[in-house]
Amino acid sequence: MEAVFENQGGVARSISDAPPAHYTLKIQLFSLLVNTSGQKYESAEFEAGGYKWKLALYPNGNKSKNVKDHLSLYLAMSNTSSLRLGWEVYAVFRFFLLDQNKDNYLVVQDAMSKEKRFHGLKLEWGIDQFLPLKAFNDASNGYLVEDTCVFGAEVFVVKERITGKGECLSMIKDPLSIKHVWRIDNFSKSDTECHESKVFIAGDQKWKIQLYPKGRRLGSGSHLSLYLAIADPTTLSPASKIYAEFTLRILDQVQARHIAGKGNYWFSTVSNQETGWARFFSSSYFNQPGNGLLVKDVCLVEAEVTVHGIASAF
Repeated sequence: MEAVFENQGGVARSISDAPPAHYTLKIQLFSLLVNTSGQKYESAEFEAGGYKWKLALYPNGNKSKNVKDHLSLYLAMSNTSSLRLGWEVYAVFRFFLLDQNKDNYLVVQDAMSKEKRFHGLKLEWGIDQFLPLKAFNDASNGYLVEDTCVFGAEVFVVKERITGKGECLSMIKDPLSIKHVWRIDNFSKSDTECHESKVFIAGDQKWKIQLYPKGRRLGSGSHLSLYLAIADPTTLSPASKIYAEFTLRILDQVQARHIAGKGNYWFSTVSNQETGWARFFSSSYFNQPGNGLLVKDVCLVEAEVTVHGIASAF
């Protein structure tokens, strides 16, 4: 049985004897959550309508929307990276709050719109003023009893569709510059066309250095070629782009007069997975005794990488 008893400010409230069909969130010692979790608590993932969702609860109200003296509660899509580009999901949802005194539920939903459109730029919808804190904290109402409360949600997907493509560029404030030194032993004894360094992390991205001892492309047969490359493009979405400043160096092990090349580049998982110099310097210069670039058949290569921005499709 369900009865609507309030419809104010675009929010419909009703009473239901039936529990939420898709997810229940029980919180014990709620007062400790308020004091320790900060502004927001996110539930674990749950599935409804073939998609992953989370509840986002603001125990003291969503400060970013200037909510005061109320609980704020939202439904957020989760794990959307596996969805096709340009996805849209239309869903109807309801929130539940158990009245522990009467053993029924307060049901809260948006009365102004029956369905909400979730997409790459809007992953979260909900109720800013879900319930006044005064009413929630009053044990006689049954919502918070012995510092315990129970929330819930039902989510029904109405329709899905694929729209045009788009991308989101996220620039990084105060990015860190990461250095990686790579030691190549027995340099002259290797017949490898391309030496590849171990994978290293810079800007939360995986990179590797590539060195061609006998050159590549325009440098073939006369120069060393040196490149910075995305280590594993398959781990990124198809349309991802990474903007990075970088320096590649062959280290002078004797006089510390390193040979360096500097650049900046939009790395792409589609066609621009690497960049560098086919003619980094001549093979004859590299092999000259005493210049410190090859000492006891050891070559030291250094990469310094700063990631400034990442673009991904939605």
